Amino acid sequence: MLATTGARHYLFGAALFLLAALAPVRAYAVDDAGAVRIGVLAFLGAEAAINEWSPVVRRLQAAMPGRKVSLVQLDHRGLHDASAAGEIDFVITNPGHYVELEAVLGASRILTLDPGPARTPERAIGSAVIVKAGSGDLRTLTDLRGRRVAVVAREGFGGFQLVWRELAALGIDPERDFAGLKVVGLPMNRVFDAVARGEADAGIVRSCLLESREEWRSAFRVLGARSEPDFPCASSTRLYPDWPLATLRHTPAALAKEVAIALLAMSEAEDGMAWAVPADYQAVHEMFRELQIGPYAYLREPTLMTLAERYWRWVVALAVLLAAWILYTVRVEHQVHTRTAELRTALAVREALEARIRANQEQADHLSRLSVLGELSGTLAHELNQPLAAIGNYAQSLVRRVDNGRLTNDAVREAAGEIAGQAERAAGILARIGGFAKKRAAVRERVAPVTIVREAIALFRGMLANAPEVRLTDETRPGTTVEIDPLQVQQVLLNLLKNACDATRGLAPERQRLLVHITRGGDGNVHMAVRDFGTGLDATSRDRLFEPFFTTKPDGLGLGLSICRTIAEAHRGRLTAEAPVDGTGCEFVLSLPSCAPATTPDARPDDAADR
Repeated sequence: MLATTGARHYLFGAALFLLAALAPVRAYAVDDAGAVRIGVLAFLGAEAAINEWSPVVRRLQAAMPGRKVSLVQLDHRGLHDASAAGEIDFVITNPGHYVELEAVLGASRILTLDPGPARTPERAIGSAVIVKAGSGDLRTLTDLRGRRVAVVAREGFGGFQLVWRELAALGIDPERDFAGLKVVGLPMNRVFDAVARGEADAGIVRSCLLESREEWRSAFRVLGARSEPDFPCASSTRLYPDWPLATLRHTPAALAKEVAIALLAMSEAEDGMAWAVPADYQAVHEMFRELQIGPYAYLREPTLMTLAERYWRWVVALAVLLAAWILYTVRVEHQVHTRTAELRTALAVREALEARIRANQEQADHLSRLSVLGELSGTLAHELNQPLAAIGNYAQSLVRRVDNGRLTNDAVREAAGEIAGQAERAAGILARIGGFAKKRAAVRERVAPVTIVREAIALFRGMLANAPEVRLTDETRPGTTVEIDPLQVQQVLLNLLKNACDATRGLAPERQRLLVHITRGGDGNVHMAVRDFGTGLDATSRDRLFEPFFTTKPDGLGLGLSICRTIAEAHRGRLTAEAPVDGTGCEFVLSLPSCAPATTPDARPDDAADR
């Protein structure tokens, strides 16, 4: 026992040394008159608080004659507000309330109340659930389900929270499983009154309060009393440390030391009360952590089961709505599948018909290519026939003259000259054909842009059996002309229209239409734009479109657009591919320099669509 007491005094001395070294002195904690204000939790009322804690006042007044010591009796909220406002210098309260003040306001315990020889400061406080002495249907804490229970307050340590922890261990939630939780407030005597009047079936009070009055001992009993060794009172809960005396952030360290030394000198025999060094309040922290309240309220996050129990009516309503929505979705899905099957059948028939049309179109294209090749072959044969016939005639003439012995130098010179001339003529024919196939000198003339575009559209629509709609819009001023080789520019426009038609093949009819738009830009160039509404091209494909042998068509050679750009550049213009600013598809723009208006300008064409 002496060793324990010595250890306590050693720990207390070390605590006071650290407190004096670390805590700054705040002069405003004690006023000019040297008053020491001690806030106490008046759980039994102001009069009972004065009677209970008057020995503290007397001892401090005797130890500090130059100071005026006063008690301030408050409830939980009042103690918190007074501590925060600096209106009190010390706090005497229950362990639970102290732990909350410690977390929120930085309260620091310097002493713990010593309950006397029958109890220790570490095991001094418990709670008792009281019921009427004759209530035989209430035996254990589990019998509180569906009952009305009176409490001082939900934040009461001995008046509610200690029992709440025991109930939680039994799977009982006071808010959910009690018929009612009647809050009567301080003093705690009101709990006895509520149970006695039948306003509650049970009540929660601090242990040993029942044993303090004879009339209470005879009228009430403790429900679910535990066996706690060396504890003289009946308790329904496990035991916790006794009340602490705590300083606040603004309490001067010198004053705290002076008060602690004075109160440690109190004894049960002389003063009716004693104090010990601070006890370990870890049990209180464990209780708060389990209940997830006080400093550990942040742990109290709602779980899915908790939300379901709290809002089960809404959950049921939502489940009914969800089931109705599922049934509706299944019905709609069945109808969609039925209609989809019908549409697939119709589309299969349509695709088969379009496949036959495409096959016929491909055959027609093939025949057209053969026809062009035949025309080229006929032209070549006709053009070369005359010089070859002349060369043959002159060669035969030389042979006959040799046979007749009439060959002279002049005749040989004449025949050789004619043969060379006809050979040059044949070479010229081949050179013109090669120039047409490759690159040839442009034959320029001034033409209205709308004229060459209309001719290209007419030629394009005449080439196809089911030509798409082509809408032409001209926004140039009357008299606008460009100096071009009409055949070459017509070749470019035909290529662009054919590519646009290929890009929309197989799409819906409204997406197969083509737009040709003629404008004059701010740079003085005439812009002829061919727009389709196909699937369009990505940026990478657009960048490579004009490279030789690059194509997006399965059967293309990749030379058409490359030749078209060459023709545009030969006319000091340019050919570009752009993504439309609105909608899908692709837009090719042929830009050519415009000429000054002619003396007699062409009539401005209507802006109506040409089909």
